[in-house]
Amino acid sequence: MAKKFPPNPPHPERNCWGCDRYCAADAMLCGNGSERTQHPVELFGPGWSDWEPPTAAAPGAGPAHAAGHQAA
Repeated sequence: MAKKFPPNPPHPERNCWGCDRYCAADAMLCGNGSERTQHPVELFGPGWSDWEPPTAAAPGAGPAHAAGHQAA
């Protein structure tokens, strides 16, 4: 069973977030590379858990669709 992932830890820079061990940054046990994995709050900011991908535009709408076509 995986540990519960903290959404906004007080000091995320102190741990490695690459696996379920959450090792101290200066004493990683898993050998997951030479650098710790950052927590999403460090990468994307405090609202990282509320992020949703943008919705796709309707087919045929917008300048992205018309950019590939030239008038004949």
